[in-house]
Amino acid sequence: MDVEQTAEEFRNNFSRLREEVGKVIVGCEPIIDGVLTSLFAGGHCLLEGVPGLGKTMLVRALSEALGSSFARIQFTPDLMPADIIGTNMVVDDASGGREIQFRPGPIFANILLADEINRATPKTQSAMLEAMQEHTVTVARTTHILEEPFFVLATQNPIEMEGTYPLPEAQVDRFFFKLLMEFPEQAELAEILDRTTKAEHAEPSEVMDGGEIVKWQEFVRNVVVAPKVTDYAVRLVLATQPKSAFATEMVNTFVRFGSSPRGAQALLLAGKVNALRDGRFNVGFEDVQNAGFAALRHRVLLNFEADADGITSDEVVKDILSNVGETAKVA
Repeated sequence: MDVEQTAEEFRNNFSRLREEVGKVIVGCEPIIDGVLTSLFAGGHCLLEGVPGLGKTMLVRALSEALGSSFARIQFTPDLMPADIIGTNMVVDDASGGREIQFRPGPIFANILLADEINRATPKTQSAMLEAMQEHTVTVARTTHILEEPFFVLATQNPIEMEGTYPLPEAQVDRFFFKLLMEFPEQAELAEILDRTTKAEHAEPSEVMDGGEIVKWQEFVRNVVVAPKVTDYAVRLVLATQPKSAFATEMVNTFVRFGSSPRGAQALLLAGKVNALRDGRFNVGFEDVQNAGFAALRHRVLLNFEADADGITSDEVVKDILSNVGETAKVA
């Protein structure tokens, strides 16, 4: 099968997944696209929104459509790291003696829903760091490898809500995308009521399994990126850094720290997925630009001036996307 045929197959599978999830989730097409982009790019996704918007239902629908193992962790203030990754236990063996065995936690799943992740303490949240970056878990100096694919989809309530803790910056950076779920429009809310107040309910059909997901994740990384497009992604990330040569006035005024290199990786990998969704095997400037908000909004840390003036990270990212051109300026 040649590249064009494989790219078309990817496009069809992406559309089928979106349709199956759409059987359960009303509207939210950009959110569904963002979650699927994170999955096929091999990253993790953070969903933010007030309770009741369907964040958990979206993850459940996705796991059914992918036919992969699924686990849910309800994050609470009393949750401990061992409740997530597992622990060593002393058990009786067949000979009547005792031995130490590792009992894996719920993190050993292909798709992990970290529900209301910012309701746990920073100590518990940090238990996710190794798994999200290395796809491994270390307990008592023994490293356990997580089965591929490993995809964390975390939900969080707005930080202004009672009982929430801010996520550690190192953990936030490990999320490929941060997506914001908005309250549904009038027609969407009516459709939600129609679907959820009847006896029957839709069930997503399985589209692919874990092995196919891994195959497509590898295929995405082979998409061609021209040097000029890579340079555009680099300049976008450098523009988030205060006092850099590409920083805008708004960045210099309101940003404390800019994006890490993971932001540039997210822009390019998401650009590759966007290109394949459009039937192309090469990434364009628009593919990268369309990933700008989801890839950078959680990697731009604002200062006190921004808080005082009510400036959001999305406003800063919008300013960067508007001022950093596709072609580098020549001095």
